Amino acid sequence: MKSGGIATGIALAALASAGIGLLILVAGVVVVGGQVFTDLMMQAGDSAEHARAMYDESVTTVVIAAVVVAALASVGLAIVMARMLARPLRQVGAAARRIADGDYAARVPRDGPEEIASLADSFNQMAASLAEQERMRRDFIANAAHELRTPLTNLQGYLEALRDGVIVADRATYESLWDEAERLVRLSRSLDSLAEGDAASVPPALASIDLGAAVRSAVELAQPAIERAGLRLEVSVPDSLPARANSDHLAQVLANLLSNAVRYTPSGGTVTVRAERRPGDLLVSVGNSGEPIPADDLERVFERFYRVEKSRDAARGGAGIGLAIVKQLVESGGGRVGAESRDGQTRFWFSLPA
Repeated sequence: MKSGGIATGIALAALASAGIGLLILVAGVVVVGGQVFTDLMMQAGDSAEHARAMYDESVTTVVIAAVVVAALASVGLAIVMARMLARPLRQVGAAARRIADGDYAARVPRDGPEEIASLADSFNQMAASLAEQERMRRDFIANAAHELRTPLTNLQGYLEALRDGVIVADRATYESLWDEAERLVRLSRSLDSLAEGDAASVPPALASIDLGAAVRSAVELAQPAIERAGLRLEVSVPDSLPARANSDHLAQVLANLLSNAVRYTPSGGTVTVRAERRPGDLLVSVGNSGEPIPADDLERVFERFYRVEKSRDAARGGAGIGLAIVKQLVESGGGRVGAESRDGQTRFWFSLPA
């Protein structure tokens, strides 16, 4: 055991407790017990000196032997107990050092008393969370690099072709360059929105609004895109639905969800928008018909830069940031988000405080 370690401290504390108990016992037996024995022997006609000598030869000798045995046993038990308690703590410390070195797979066994086992559970939960955060960080960097590289490569190709006279600088060329530049601008704005949400130290200001009116307004703005895509629209929203929300954030959330629904619904499909009151909160959902989202992807759709469409075809989707912004905005206002997809129907929903 290392000097000053917890095992040493536990052993010393146990020995101190045992020593104090033994001292009290010895004092009681030798002093009090000896006097009582002497008094009784004197009452029986024996002398004080003889009575005391008899007591010392018998009882005192046994007590001293018992004290020595008890002390040795206490030392042994204290060392065993200290090591039993210190071992799981050393395992936690070793696993923590592994995680600090980048090994997020480090875990500790659930050993020892319930308090130590609870510490192991908390540590393993923390390690799993850190591993997930590290995976998301790597994915974020890789996906962000890809999203930036694609338009930049296209811009570079166009500009090289223009410089070398391979293509003519006509209107179509400039429109293509504009589209790629606009794609970069949208990406930077989305990243700004995410960064602002991460850096916000106080929750957004909430106000009393009519959620039904806000949903209908968002649907009206999305109506032209829905009609151009040849989609049917079903809306079920109460006339009045009082809620607590940030109106700007709510408009952005609804616009993102409606835009996604239009993008991923095949021609002739249906976009469904519903709002309802539930006990304790309000629920808004935007659904669409079409190809369902695989279960493995459904768990990650709200991650930054995560896209179900792995080809990253710009015609099939954006940069994979919209749903991450939805999640951030809704949760900052005290709500929750979720997604369901089965039987050819996909539904994204969020709740708001009533």
